[in-house]
Amino acid sequence: MALNKELSVKDIVAELRDGMTIGIGGWGPRRKPMAIVREILRSDLKDLTLVGYGGTDMGMLAAAGKVKKLIYAFVSLDFIPLEPFFRKAREAGSIQGVELDEGQLHWGLRAAAMRIPFLPTRVGLGTDQLTKVYPDLRTVTSPYDDGEVLLAIPAIKLDVALLHVHKADRLGNVRLYAPDPFFDELFARAADRSYVSCEELVDRIDGDEIDARFNLVERNLVNGVALTPGGAHPTSNVSIHGGGYGWDVAHLKRYCAAAEEDGGWQKYAEEFLRGDEAAYQQAVGGADAILRLPRQVF
Repeated sequence: MALNKELSVKDIVAELRDGMTIGIGGWGPRRKPMAIVREILRSDLKDLTLVGYGGTDMGMLAAAGKVKKLIYAFVSLDFIPLEPFFRKAREAGSIQGVELDEGQLHWGLRAAAMRIPFLPTRVGLGTDQLTKVYPDLRTVTSPYDDGEVLLAIPAIKLDVALLHVHKADRLGNVRLYAPDPFFDELFARAADRSYVSCEELVDRIDGDEIDARFNLVERNLVNGVALTPGGAHPTSNVSIHGGGYGWDVAHLKRYCAAAEEDGGWQKYAEEFLRGDEAAYQQAVGGADAILRLPRQVF
């Protein structure tokens, strides 16, 4: 009998533990596994370290008191440059923050994916990042004739990676048809375990769909898949084949307005997060409305 990796989002979150280092794929308001994030918000998990190119995932989990530390290159909603609940948490000093250059975070994930302790770069040399922002960074000297001094970006090892894709099968094969699939592969490879939410789940992906361009990672790296149509909302999940859905501008504006209110997070959570994922989707207008959200055009 073939191995069936189908799980619910509750099953996935039940595999997580306090204090874990969790990498969340997608970037900014794109392809975030928000159905899994919402289930974490409903859980008792705490003291998490989150790694990623952040958006509402980091903002919400910080606002809910789930986070001890963030390792990030940015935390942005794109058309809203700075995620407001992330900003509130950083200004209040309620979380630790390690802000890296986008390429440095990429390099740290890649080093972990390659199972090596660090990767060298010139990025950051000549700045106060080494003395004030991230004093634990070290330099290395090239062993070759050039003798160049380089910054050594340490591997960012993950306990778990959480990703959202367009399609998966119950064996753990996944397909990502995004026009901007940056970094997601590295999260899976840098983690001990990876869990994926998907818009469509089938028994087996085969035939014409076996295309290396869209095969994010090998199925042995995927520990569980959860069917969550619309599960990236309020972030986007567009496809190069057309279709998919854009990010929900109106909802994101409503979310950001909550950050300006006294007790705004509690009000937002009361309105949208009291029930399960079906209740959430109903509260934001219904599953059909999510899937009809127009994709952004730049």
